[in-house]
Amino acid sequence: MQEVSDETRNYGGRPVSARRAERRLQFIWAALEVFSDKGYASSSVADICTAASLARRQFYDEFDSREDLLIALYDQIQSDARDAMLTAIADEKPDTLADLAETAMTAFVESIGSDPRRAQISYVDIVGVSLRVEAHRVERRTEWAVFFKTTVQNAVGEDFVPPGGYEMASTAFIGALIALVHQWSTTPTRPPVDGLVKVMSTILSALIGTDTSSS
Repeated sequence: MQEVSDETRNYGGRPVSARRAERRLQFIWAALEVFSDKGYASSSVADICTAASLARRQFYDEFDSREDLLIALYDQIQSDARDAMLTAIADEKPDTLADLAETAMTAFVESIGSDPRRAQISYVDIVGVSLRVEAHRVERRTEWAVFFKTTVQNAVGEDFVPPGGYEMASTAFIGALIALVHQWSTTPTRPPVDGLVKVMSTILSALIGTDTSSS
């Protein structure tokens, strides 16, 4: 008898794979709530199941541990931010580096910075949890560095190399962006996003030697 996969099996008129994906997201967003409220170290699987309104058995169908869930939450936040930037660039089609910087960074800030919990998970709670989590965080930072390089090269050409090379330039830019977004997102009275964009545009201009302050 041929084995039926989750993609073809149905439950209640819906593919099992779709229901599992939905449950997985329920756990991820429950983790955002619980980790932000109680702290990752002080939370439990029971807390997450209660927040998600799902059973402990269902949790272990998707994740081996809270640490796995933390990584999944972190990845979801990072992917949402990257997708927001790519969508904004595709929709607005900026034709100057200044417009590109404004479009991309505004989308990034609105995706991560508009919800202080996302910034807290991304830049505070994820740090130092374990060697495995730290290695994963560094890996994602490397992916952002590649994204930075590709975006700059698309704007100014593949022959351009910033001072110190792309590795150092991307580290400087991403580090500054992370610090600014975290500070902005946790400030009780947040200044306009335009202020962050101007600061980051100035830093980008210094790195690539191109005026991004105006179109």
